[in-house]
Amino acid sequence: VQLQASGGGSVQPGGSLRLSCVASGGTFSGYSVGWFRQGPGKEREFVVGIRWPGSQSSLADSLKGRFAISRDMAKNTVYLQMNSLKPDDTAVYYCAIGSRIIYSRLAVPSAYDYWGQGTQVTVSS
Repeated sequence: VQLQASGGGSVQPGGSLRLSCVASGGTFSGYSVGWFRQGPGKEREFVVGIRWPGSQSSLADSLKGRFAISRDMAKNTVYLQMNSLKPDDTAVYYCAIGSRIIYSRLAVPSAYDYWGQGTQVTVSS
């Protein structure tokens, strides 16, 4: 399975972006999906994840109320909606998938099997 993240770009503070993650060579069926990000000079950090089966999701506490994940199985796409963006949200955003990830491990990068190439998000005035 290959993952392609897109939708990044430059936006002013307070703006919104929606990132997409498309799976090729397979589907998201059977996989939990996570979004991570890595800002300049920072370590990779968890943003949000959604489990399979079901739709139980986990969001980083610092992003609650601004970010949300959704999944469109018909389009084989997972989205990351980002609102009220701040300069600190500037990062490369990655999507990843993994099988049999329990809820408590959604935030753990090593729980994921496949990673996309990342898409740059820059928040600046």
